[in-house]
Amino acid sequence: MATKQQVIPMLAYEDGVAAMHWLCDVFGFTENMKMLNDTGRLAHGELKIGENLIMLAEPTPDYQGPSHHAKNCNIAAKWYQVPYIINGVLVYVDDVELHYQTAKTKGATILSELEYGFPGTRYRAADLEGQRWMFMQVEAN
Repeated sequence: MATKQQVIPMLAYEDGVAAMHWLCDVFGFTENMKMLNDTGRLAHGELKIGENLIMLAEPTPDYQGPSHHAKNCNIAAKWYQVPYIINGVLVYVDDVELHYQTAKTKGATILSELEYGFPGTRYRAADLEGQRWMFMQVEAN
């Protein structure tokens, strides 16, 4: 592996192919690799933002994404009533205000509006299956 990234998020999706397309279109990732199994399900996917990588897959037909699971489980539904990141991914971006406007316009579920102050300008959003993301821009000193 050519990356120097020491931690790589690995996310499960019910429809990994749709998730890859959505994450590229709405959150600005670019597709690095997509491997489908014999039935067309995502066996392994990689998306990049800058030089950083995330991995995606469809683990089993029985898997439920966070939004789907919360509809069927009262306890999980309570977890998702708060706008904070329960389990999620923090992504640093160069222009968080532009990123926020793009994500909002393209249909991301905005969990918190732009927040200013330490440690940087940020917002939280959920993707098409309810995975939670925080995008942040840290001000230069």
